[in-house]
Amino acid sequence: MTESQHPLDHSALVLFSGGQDSATCLAWALDRYTRVETVGFDYGQRHAVEMEARLRVRDGMGTVLPTLAHRLGADHVIDLTGFGAIGETAMTTDRAIEVGARGLPSTFVPGRNLIFLTTAAALADRRGLDVLVGGMCETDFSGYPDCRRDTIDAMERALALGLDRPSPIETPLMALTKAQTWALVHDLGGDALVGLIVEESHTCYRGDRSHRHDWGYGCGDCPACELRAAGWHNWVAGR
Repeated sequence: MTESQHPLDHSALVLFSGGQDSATCLAWALDRYTRVETVGFDYGQRHAVEMEARLRVRDGMGTVLPTLAHRLGADHVIDLTGFGAIGETAMTTDRAIEVGARGLPSTFVPGRNLIFLTTAAALADRRGLDVLVGGMCETDFSGYPDCRRDTIDAMERALALGLDRPSPIETPLMALTKAQTWALVHDLGGDALVGLIVEESHTCYRGDRSHRHDWGYGCGDCPACELRAAGWHNWVAGR
């Protein structure tokens, strides 16, 4: 796609964890906006590989999307370790990955996306960036209520009121299955972008980078790996 095909906003801030979804969103944003910055959040994740993966994916974007590399601007990392300690979930402490009494998985960090979006909106306001882009998805998701579009719509309204300026939040994966997300990756950057996301992005809840599968690295049996693997195989089967 070219700039002339889009009624472009000029700039975007991508919530960027280094996982498959946020990597896809970064490529999507580079295809649409003339200036793109990224923000990551250190909230006390158990596995440092997530923060390491985001740098490898960011660096690789310039290679696999050379005509768009000039649009990629600054990266920011926000320290939210105090917030992460509140949740005491399987994402931040050594505990089993299971479904709790409320029907939510133990990987759910209460309010995480709300905090992420509020912090990102404040950063975007200071940086003069027009749009937030996030990888939230309610089609293939793990039961997280803050991934629903209703939640995002409410946050848009609250941020617009609180900042006294429009604060649109784009969620390009919201209605996509994981197979459709892989298809979008291929549409955006062909086999080169698919290869980058397979090789360098990180999704596994257990932080496993020792087992290499056709869909990437991971333990293979946590919910995140199962979802990523199923999407990959469904996409490959339908090509």
